[in-house]
Amino acid sequence: MIGKIEKLPLREIWKHEAYDFTTWLEENIDTLESVIGFNLATAEREHRTENFSVDIVAEDDSGSIIVIENQLEKSNHDHLGKIITYLTAVEASCAVWIVSEPRSEHVKAIAWLNESTSTDFYLIKLEAIAIGDSLPAPLFTVIVGPSEEAREIGQTKKELKESHILRRKFWTNLLEYANDRTNIHSSITPGKYSWIGAGAGKSGLSYNYVIHKNDAKAELYIDRGKESHEENEAIFEELYNQKETIEDSFGSELSWEKLENKRACRIAKHIEIGGYSDEEKWDRIIEELVEIMINLEKALREPINNLKAV
Repeated sequence: MIGKIEKLPLREIWKHEAYDFTTWLEENIDTLESVIGFNLATAEREHRTENFSVDIVAEDDSGSIIVIENQLEKSNHDHLGKIITYLTAVEASCAVWIVSEPRSEHVKAIAWLNESTSTDFYLIKLEAIAIGDSLPAPLFTVIVGPSEEAREIGQTKKELKESHILRRKFWTNLLEYANDRTNIHSSITPGKYSWIGAGAGKSGLSYNYVIHKNDAKAELYIDRGKESHEENEAIFEELYNQKETIEDSFGSELSWEKLENKRACRIAKHIEIGGYSDEEKWDRIIEELVEIMINLEKALREPINNLKAV
């Protein structure tokens, strides 16, 4: 015979959250240990601070403090705020939030906290079960917990945010310098992405500045849409047939990139002085990029105006 698991209302087992469940958990803290994966010691119920009391404060084997907040109902904003407040008040390194029903917004919030802070956060669902005539038993399920993957995601997001800030600052400096020398990008505002561009006088053609972490370039980018790969190549080939004249006018060789596996094509001049991470070199990078752009637009102005493929 195999029994069937029956789920029981939590309030039938623990009628009062503080007096019944928290007291039971303090005395049976080992039931939680097997779920979170580390030992808990010296569990203290209703641990009082200056202005409030924490449901349970415990320590792990290394002496780090863990706060545990219990909620025998749907997760809510009030308890999320409490657990963050308690955590900082007792200088804990880990927070465990036990609820009967985790709401999606709180699942996302705990995941974000694990990605964005050095503290470990657990959101645990509590159920009560029985099999046949057995005594009721707790069933803890980790909905969200800390992980190396979460930390890596958080670090990646942090780096992306930092790169957005740096790029916006770089584009602000570049446009301020460029707009005193040319009106090619005079209508453009600084952005956070790796490129800024302005139309080159024909649909789908743009003059772009591109900045990466350690290098940069100025380019004519040819992209007339998703279904226009052949048209893009035709424009590129028509300009490529004038390569010698264009490069003579520009003053040096250019990089002619047909980009076989992409729909777009480009004609570019790369520089390797540095990129957005080399803030001490920004002045040199900006001066060179703007000079390249001025010469590139001058060299391509007539060939673009006379394009037959457009």
